[in-house]
Amino acid sequence: MVNVKGKWALITGASRGIGRLATIEMAKQGCNLILHSRKLEGTAQLVEEVKAMGVEAYSVAAELSDLDAVEKMMQEIDAKGTQVDIILNNAGLQIAYRTDYLSTPMSDYDISFKVNTMAPMMICYHYIPGMVERGFGRIVNTTSGIDLDPQQAGYSASKAALNKVTRDLGMKYEGTNVILSLGDPGWCRTDLGGSQAPNAPESAVPGVIVGAFIDDGKSGRIFDGQAFTGMTLEDAVAKAEAMPGVY
Repeated sequence: MVNVKGKWALITGASRGIGRLATIEMAKQGCNLILHSRKLEGTAQLVEEVKAMGVEAYSVAAELSDLDAVEKMMQEIDAKGTQVDIILNNAGLQIAYRTDYLSTPMSDYDISFKVNTMAPMMICYHYIPGMVERGFGRIVNTTSGIDLDPQQAGYSASKAALNKVTRDLGMKYEGTNVILSLGDPGWCRTDLGGSQAPNAPESAVPGVIVGAFIDDGKSGRIFDGQAFTGMTLEDAVAKAEAMPGVY
């Protein structure tokens, strides 16, 4: 299991829900944190909370549907001299549930792909070279198990695309100390999942962060957050590393 104490993690969508829970768990492990939300005030209190736990932390802001804003955010991080070791691309957008799915507007695809596919991959492409140079990197892109549901076509298609590009890219780093994984929290009671979801957000931890701690060189796996519910991080990592590779 990787010791992340003193390393820096960028967590998108950190202000609430599963992103916030992931932030607290990473801080417990001594990981320094760059916390993203749409506005700086979204993570201001959380920054102080994790600093009180003994780690360094600061906030960044970007609307992920604005790809220029994503680029500006990364430039701001670079300007601070922060070397990003871990990325938890947690932020996501479920644009709409279209009962009349044959009338799905193409704008659903446009915004869904920007937030759920393009912005996370911009972040991956930007930071992987530094990870390779330093000989360490962990990326966990958040996906979804939604399938056979045309009412959510923009969301599910953008997550399927994220799966594909993450696995394709991960193949290039298979066997190295730069590992790309996917995490599926399951249907949880968050702002995205809604109040009728069967799972509490807490049930997704440690599953949604396990990819940051694996140390077996295997990229491209999807970790089902609900398969690790109630486990210690150490046991979750051992279970994750026992999963077969995908290449």
